[in-house]
Order: sequence, then C-alpha cells, then structure tokens
Amino acid sequence: MKAVKAMAGRWSAGIWQGALAVLLLAALGAGPADAQDKQVLVLGVDISDSRNFDPARMSDYSSPITNAAVYDRLLNQAPGKYEEVEPSLATEWERLDDGSRIRFKLRDDVKFWDGTPMTAEDVKFSFDRLLNVKDQPAVYASNLAGTEVVDEHTVDLLVKDPNVPIMINLAAPAFAIYSKAMTEANGGVSGPDAETQDTATQWINQNSAGSGPYHMVQWERNAQIVMQKNPYYWGGEVPFERVVIRHIGDSAAQLLALENGDIDAAFNLTTEQLATLEGNEEININSGLSLDYVYMALTTSAELNEGLAKLENRLAFAHSIDYDGIIEHLMGGNAVRPVNFLPIGVGGSTEELTEKIGYREDLDKAKELLEQAGNPDGFAFDLSYANAAIVGTSYQLLAQKIQSDAARVGIQVNLDPIDQVNLRTQYTGGHSQSVITFWNPPSPEPDLWAAASIERVAKRVRWEPSEEIKQTVKAAAAEQDPATRNELYTEYTQMLQDMGTYILLFQPIYRIATRNSIEDFELTAAGWQVEMAKIKPAS
Repeated sequence: MKAVKAMAGRWSAGIWQGALAVLLLAALGAGPADAQDKQVLVLGVDISDSRNFDPARMSDYSSPITNAAVYDRLLNQAPGKYEEVEPSLATEWERLDDGSRIRFKLRDDVKFWDGTPMTAEDVKFSFDRLLNVKDQPAVYASNLAGTEVVDEHTVDLLVKDPNVPIMINLAAPAFAIYSKAMTEANGGVSGPDAETQDTATQWINQNSAGSGPYHMVQWERNAQIVMQKNPYYWGGEVPFERVVIRHIGDSAAQLLALENGDIDAAFNLTTEQLATLEGNEEININSGLSLDYVYMALTTSAELNEGLAKLENRLAFAHSIDYDGIIEHLMGGNAVRPVNFLPIGVGGSTEELTEKIGYREDLDKAKELLEQAGNPDGFAFDLSYANAAIVGTSYQLLAQKIQSDAARVGIQVNLDPIDQVNLRTQYTGGHSQSVITFWNPPSPEPDLWAAASIERVAKRVRWEPSEEIKQTVKAAAAEQDPATRNELYTEYTQMLQDMGTYILLFQPIYRIATRNSIEDFELTAAGWQVEMAKIKPAS
C-alpha cells in the first residue's frame, strides 16, 4: 500500500510538473510541440543533476546536451567515430617542434551570438580560463601547457608531452570556445588568479557566450532551459527559433507529454514505456550504444565501514550481483556490460573481455570469500544513490535489485536515496560508504577514464593505488601502437578487478522517443546525447 501511495505521489508530482511547464511555455509563446508552424523544439529531460553550464566548471550528466548546442569546439567527432576528429572551428592543423606545438588554422566566418567575430584571442582566453579556474574540467586539459596567438586566425596549443593524447579531448564539451569580450564583461578572468577571482559562472548559466546554433536565455533549476537561435551561426540556417528543455523527472509524465504532443522528444522513458509506443505511427524510437555507464563505488576505509574495508568482502559482494538480470529485466536487454572503468568501444574494452575477466554472479564463491574475510554471516553497509533515473532506469529499482541479490549471501545493503546534487557532494568528498552513480565521457579518450579511476575517483573511495597500476596507466596513455596500448589497458583493468572498489553494472543503449514532428534526430556518445544543430522540423 505504501508503494502504491508513493507511486501515486510521484505521478501527481510529475503531472503537476508537466502542467507547470506547459504554462511556462505558453508564457514564452510556445504552443504544442506539433504546431503546424513549428518554431520551437521541446525536449523532455530529467535535468535535476544540472548545477551549472560553465564549460570550465561543468561536470554533470545532462548539462552537455545544452552546452553542445550553444558552444563549438576546435574539433568535432561524428557519432560512432570516437577515435577520429574532424574540423569544426579549426579548418586544419599541424604538429610542430617535435609535436610539442599544435598549430590550428581557424575559420574566418565565425561569429558569437552577439554578432562579434571569433578570433584566436577568444581561443586563448577559453583555454587559459579552463586551466586557471582549476575546476574538474581542467583535469581533461592536464597535458596542455599553454596557448599562443600567432595571428587573428591562427593559434598554437603547447603540450607538455607529445606522446600523451590530446586531439580527441579537444572535441569534448570542456574545450568549448567562447567570447572573451562577453565573458570578461560579466566577471570572467583567465589569468593565474582565475580560481579565486572569476565570477562569470552565474551570468554564463543564463546567457552562454558561444558560437553554437543556439544560445541560452534562461535556466531555472528543476524547471526548464530556454535557448534562442543564433542568427549569426556559421553552420547555416538554424531550424528553430527556440529550444526548450523541460525538466520532467517523472518518466510517466514524460510519456504523457510525448503522447499529447507537448514535447518532441522524451529522453528518460523506461523499457516498459518505450514498449507501449511500438506501432505508434506518430512516434519513432531512436537508439544507439552510449559510452556512459552506471557503476558502484565501494569505500576501502574502515572508518566509514569495517566490512567494506576488507578486500574479500568487497569481492564477495561483487559476486553476489545478478548482472544478467539487471540488463535483461531492468534494461529490457538494452545494455551491455564492460569489465571495469573503460566502456566497451574504447581502450580494447569488449564484451568478450567481460566474459573472460569480469565479475559474474557466483553465490558459492561469494560465501567462500565472506568466510575468508571472517564474516561468514555477512556484513552491512549503506548504499547511496540519487532520487532520479538514468536512460529510463530508476536508481531506486536498481538499488532494490542489488539489495535483494546481496541478501542471498547474508550481505545487508541499507538503501540511502538522496538528491542528486547532495549525492555528488557526499561522494566527491569521500564520505560515502558506497554509491550507485553514472560516468559519462568528458571525451572518448581512454586515458581520461583510466587516469580518473586511480586519481580523483580513488580519493572518493579512499583507495591508494599501487605504483604498478599508476605506471601501467601512464604507459598506456603514451603508447602509440594500438594493440600494445590495448594490452596495457587490459592489465590495468585486471588490477582494478583485483581491488573490488568499482563494480560496473551496465552500459546503456540510448533509446529516445521522438514525435514525427521532427527529423534528423542523431544520437551521439561523444559526451552529449544528441546533435542539436541537425534536428529540424519534419518536412
């Protein structure tokens, strides 16, 4: 009965939230998504995790959907081609000084949304600010030593180690190019004191400062994001006057809004809800393998949890999980499972490797490991997760499934659902016993995943990685031969498996439902979910 009431409460909240968003759209002059004279693109997305949209500070799951639409980068990546880059703001490039200097020739026809031309000074400002603000995105630029302006449309990037990859990273959302003039006029600082003196984020969150097809004009947390077309967009005519991203955290409310024509796309429908749309001639299901994944992180700290501090207990828990059941029953088969921190598709990570060295459900082995740990009757720990869903799967249902699985060997998992922002603060501060959370790619460069797992993420679980694994990751990043590099990443992955601190649950296949009112809805896994510039009204 309590579950029914809880579901009813969520449903009511979702319907009210949807109704409120409709009123807000009406106030903005936007009618139903299927209006004949279609000038507004309306997306239904759970954006509860979004904290800011500043490229130098952004590290959330849903924010890149917006930032990829309002900012361009020097380079881009075509969907599905994540080991290649293609021109964007830069038309050509070459390595100089034995590879320590990369010279980029810039387009000469790019304007920001305020009509001012983009120059090499804007590129330098953007990269200098990225480095000197020193927020999480600066980690992705750790091999960048500096930027030098050659002339108005030529810029040099200086790299610390020519052997460490950087080109793929330049297509990532963190490497957005934005207006120096607009940002400085609103508190932006790019010098060495930017970490303490820069105050532009609040303005950027409401306006953006880029050259993309759209620019932000409004963000209300847990309500909506509104973008206006950039009349000066260098990529051609922008198809919509406005894009509205409505926060609809309840998937049932998203489904209702989609069926009613109030939104053009629903990003967070469950497998069961998507199944109800099959055969609906007004709706398409767009799918593609992501590079995101959902994982668990377990502390190694006895101060936080004595049970999890024991390696055998962590491994016992890893072998208590019904991984196939999660993918088949919660994901409807629309997912794969990587071994550990590298998703399938990069660094030699494959489904075959998961079959070979991945954790697998083995209750006898789990019980044996508990015996070795001195906990034959099991142990208990708290599992924190967000009051949200990812690609249509509720963290709550996932946590309940894991709780039930672990109970079979005597491990007691205490569920601790909390707000997404508070969860992140708790987890990044190293105060969580365990979490279920997501990882989405800042860039498809495997070194960013591997380095993160033994650096900042390791601190969150209070694990001190061995010198051996550190050197293996370093060697893999610098290795030029793809086969040898993949072998090194496999060695690194096996070392992670031996520690039992990270447990990969699934790597989802994106499935986003769209109405026939739009076309060219192209999914990508390059760090954002959809190529917004390509979506247009149906012809």
